[in-house]
Amino acid sequence: MGNGVSMQTRCIFVEIHGRTEKVTFARHCASKDIQETIALAAGASSWTGVILKDKHGGLVTVTSAMDSNTLDTPYKVQIVEAKVPKHSFSDNTEMIQTVVNQVAEQFNRVFRTEENKAEMTTRLNALEKRMEREGLKVVDIERCRKDISEIKTQLYDNKLRLYMENHSHSPVSDDKKMSYAGDIPTYPKYILSQETIDYLKKPTFDIWHWEPNEMLSLLEHMYHELGLVHEFNMNPITLKRWLLCIQHNYRNNPFHNFRHCFCVTQMMYGMIHLCNLQEKMSRFNLGLLITACICHDLDHPGYNNAYQINAKTELAIRYNDQSPLENHHAAVCFQILSQPECNIFGNVSDVDFNRVRVGIIALILATDMARHAEILEKFKVNVDHFDYKSEDHITALKMILIKCCDISNEVRPMAESEPWLDCLLEEYFNQSDREKAEGLPVAPFMDREKVTKPTAQIGFIKFVLVPLFDAVARLFPQIDGTMVESLRQAQHHYERMKLEDDAKKAHATPPDKRGSIVA
Repeated sequence: MGNGVSMQTRCIFVEIHGRTEKVTFARHCASKDIQETIALAAGASSWTGVILKDKHGGLVTVTSAMDSNTLDTPYKVQIVEAKVPKHSFSDNTEMIQTVVNQVAEQFNRVFRTEENKAEMTTRLNALEKRMEREGLKVVDIERCRKDISEIKTQLYDNKLRLYMENHSHSPVSDDKKMSYAGDIPTYPKYILSQETIDYLKKPTFDIWHWEPNEMLSLLEHMYHELGLVHEFNMNPITLKRWLLCIQHNYRNNPFHNFRHCFCVTQMMYGMIHLCNLQEKMSRFNLGLLITACICHDLDHPGYNNAYQINAKTELAIRYNDQSPLENHHAAVCFQILSQPECNIFGNVSDVDFNRVRVGIIALILATDMARHAEILEKFKVNVDHFDYKSEDHITALKMILIKCCDISNEVRPMAESEPWLDCLLEEYFNQSDREKAEGLPVAPFMDREKVTKPTAQIGFIKFVLVPLFDAVARLFPQIDGTMVESLRQAQHHYERMKLEDDAKKAHATPPDKRGSIVA
């Protein structure tokens, strides 16, 4: 499965101790890796902090999206000694080995096997020797980047699995609060470059190369930039704590995970700016839209409503087969908000909190695809004479917007959207395999023996996505040349893919098994 990330590299020039060095890194390189590279080039420890300043003395955020410079205008490097224990190199090696052993023990608790411990220790030791052998040269660090990134990803995923195991909760226990875990470290504060701030507002935003902490900071930025922190009198610390709690109540599913939450929210943020909704809607309603997007798939188990109903799960029984997942997502949302330390709406009046609750629940329930036709038709009735002063019209618009954002992957460039399809099919196939094992009905579009990428997408784009975004374009014509056109290009892409697949099948079929035309 592709990752949708370009392998192009970027470079900057930095001034270290009076000499100018060229630093090369991948377009999606993590901020911490860039800082470590610059620190090592300066002869400092990788634990050391790095501050970059431009020729005017202004601070420069160390990210892969920072502005490029030239040999004549290098960034000046200022080294900040980190407060870490002073150990000899042998002590550091011993400390690293101790950490590796502790991490390996956690892996063993999760996966009940010692193989992961041996494999991870071997890989880390080999990587350390390789970096020592190559002298940690700046030009050679890029060779190790992919290995380091892969190990970090595995460490994060396994840490999250371990956390979820130790803090597991029943997906049907609406009376059990999703508590914020005090032992989860707060995420660092990132200073976003103007380039990143502007890029975040576009539907073409690449959501794949951002780490979980960076996604949290970007979500936090949205609340501040849209004026929602002021509108709802939010405590900024409570906002951080709430976002962390939200992240840890998304499961590690192939598709319905925290990155999907960020993807949907970023698309909503992009549509707010593209359609200039700040001048058409109240900030109160913008706050409902952003918050509903963040919470819309909380604690998703990876199996859809059809499975819940057919398997007669406790969720289906609890909600009488009526949007069981969406009802659960909304319930978890307000279980989190019921805790004072995580209640970002804790400073509004009781009347306004009730408005928040009614509005967010309605928006999350609107993401049930079983209601697609109903919601779309209600919006189309009003679109040609839309009244922004009408509460009913605004409610219909908010519902249609969250629907658009929830299924908007194909609006993005193909390199970013197609990996999402791989993730979705993986989740579908997991469900259909389970349905077959349990003797339950299997939807054809989820059966790994019947569905392909083009067959999964052509009809969905043609009969669901294009009519949906076409309707919104009647109210906001500016999305026609960006979003709607992207959908048409995606449809053509998958139609060409289907023709190629059909040609390959025809070529692989023996002549005596091919159909014939009888005159």
